[in-house]
Amino acid sequence: MNGARYLKHRRHLILLIIILLGANGAFSQTVNPLAADPRAARAGGGIFRAQCASCHGADAKGIDIIDAPDLTLIWTRVEATDQAVFQVIRSGIPGSIMPPHGFPDPEIWMLVSYLRSVAVTGTSKQIVGNSTRGSELFQGNCSLCHRVDGSGGSLGPDLTAITARRTQAALTDSIRNPSANIARRYKPVSLLTDANERVRGAIKSEDAFSIQVMDSNQVLRGFSKSALRELNRDEPSLMPAFSERQLSETDVNDILSFLQSVR
Repeated sequence: MNGARYLKHRRHLILLIIILLGANGAFSQTVNPLAADPRAARAGGGIFRAQCASCHGADAKGIDIIDAPDLTLIWTRVEATDQAVFQVIRSGIPGSIMPPHGFPDPEIWMLVSYLRSVAVTGTSKQIVGNSTRGSELFQGNCSLCHRVDGSGGSLGPDLTAITARRTQAALTDSIRNPSANIARRYKPVSLLTDANERVRGAIKSEDAFSIQVMDSNQVLRGFSKSALRELNRDEPSLMPAFSERQLSETDVNDILSFLQSVR
């Protein structure tokens, strides 16, 4: 669909939805008035791709190099509501690259509907396992690098409420094969400095001239790229792959049961 046809189609769709809803003042409410209308999410997808994808990606999963967040995860945050997301789109985020937008209310609600439609889904059912034993296993195998409920390491992602964001199968796969899907801000890198020091860690930020890394001792360090002899990105995950000999299926389920209990 070319630009002119898209805009014409979008205007017609917005008008149709407003007429069908009898929306006199409806768009000022705190609950999305278009939530039950599948056409709103489709229209919101068109608006998103035309107006938002340059920063957040066509799949809404963000773009690493400009630090634009993955919007498929916003509904996993405790404070996220339809109204809160509406206000972020309208007002932007001060001090960030997210600007305010002057879209009409119906279009913002369509964007909210679209973001709801692409949101990740976590583990909806209760994970069968021994959460008390899982806590002990977590402390022995995971807490050095992963934080839960404010306690633990910072080399790996914070796993508080992780089961609200990832399915049980995905989490199990992350334990067995951590290099398959590495989250942003945890991409591994190996550096060799001019002083012949080898540093391995996770990239926390980077620009054309410098790179900031949390090393394997969980110390945040900054380097000028001009002072590096090597910078290798194609590294396996800093997290080891746990085989069934190291963590049985029962062990994994106990750990995930523990993580599900911490929200």
